[in-house]
Amino acid sequence: MSTVIEQPVEARLVAAAPRMPSIPAKLRYDRSDPFAVRMTFPAPATLEGVEVCWTFSRELLAAGLQGPEGCGDVRVRPYGYDRTVLEFHAPEGTAIVHVRSGEIRRFLQATSDLVPVGLEHLQLDLDHDLAELMRDAC
Repeated sequence: MSTVIEQPVEARLVAAAPRMPSIPAKLRYDRSDPFAVRMTFPAPATLEGVEVCWTFSRELLAAGLQGPEGCGDVRVRPYGYDRTVLEFHAPEGTAIVHVRSGEIRRFLQATSDLVPVGLEHLQLDLDHDLAELMRDAC
């Protein structure tokens, strides 16, 4: 069984530069980082002209389907019946995209099939990670 889930989504750009009506973004989940999801935007959709990847919690994405969530760099909220708004705040500006809620739900279901919500901690090897930290501290 794969340890990574990648799902392309069509993100409709609301505010950012350069302006594009929609972007072929990608959602990614990796079992080795079980609390996080990543959303990647292609180079033509970014100010710097390079691919940009935002990392945020799976819990934030799921909660944002139901109501406004987030108070930092990434904020998520429902928009109408079938859209979800994701806001990405950076020093360079803010990007606001709409994604079909069904696409997000399918992605979250696939991540939950891989690592059930509430059992993420079982994917972590804390002893190994602590040993790595201690090794690097010497």
